[in-house]
Amino acid sequence: MIPLDDPWTVAGRSFRSRLVVGTGKYKSLEETAAAIEASGAEMVTVAVRRVNLSDPGAPMLQDHVDPKRYTYLPNTAGCFTANDAVRTLRLAREAGGWNLVKLEVLGPPPHLYPDMAATFEALDVLVKDGFEVMVYCADDPVAAKRLEDRGAVAIMPLGAPIGSGLGLQNPAMLSMLIEQASVPLLVDAGVGTASDAAIAMEIGCDAVLLNSAIAHAADPVRMARAMKAAVEAGRHARLAGRMPRRMGADPSSPLTGLIR
Repeated sequence: MIPLDDPWTVAGRSFRSRLVVGTGKYKSLEETAAAIEASGAEMVTVAVRRVNLSDPGAPMLQDHVDPKRYTYLPNTAGCFTANDAVRTLRLAREAGGWNLVKLEVLGPPPHLYPDMAATFEALDVLVKDGFEVMVYCADDPVAAKRLEDRGAVAIMPLGAPIGSGLGLQNPAMLSMLIEQASVPLLVDAGVGTASDAAIAMEIGCDAVLLNSAIAHAADPVRMARAMKAAVEAGRHARLAGRMPRRMGADPSSPLTGLIR
């Protein structure tokens, strides 16, 4: 268990759990709630265009995932233009008063790679509107720095394409982004299993955001537990400091004073 004195902070809000989980793609809202509970997450992402947040006549996420217990992070999943993203988050603020949001503007299928030009455009408008914006982005240090300069409160580079489960494809580049970041950095997209989450934490990410890796697992609740343990283990390993890599062997037992 990560010590309670090791929180991370974004936009003035502190969290003990360094795992952020999505609320989509589950078989039911009951399964969603059970997986989130097992994950230990304190922040959950919500696709505003896909989840019912305002119609009491239909099943509502809030009835299963208590917004008083969890920090809701509305996102712009499914938005392909800056205008759509801005409009979506304005609607989210009207519906629930949410000001801390996740911006993602996607390029066309099949890759759904972040459209950085549209992302910059949307971020400028949202910051002027008073939103606190966590931004999904390419693993590009130049783009990440520009997002910070434009007012992003967190940088969220992809580890691999959304929903691919390929794991961290470019950990060296992610390490560069981590080194230069002055706001929290979370890996977002591409995590497929627990070892991917552990590696993200070992290289120095502040937190990990994932959805498909849990929701598409054969046993989502068990995978949620695995992700919780992996994030904690990776954070402990980061704080502990790994041993140096060597090309040659270094025996763990001394070679002097052997019994002859």
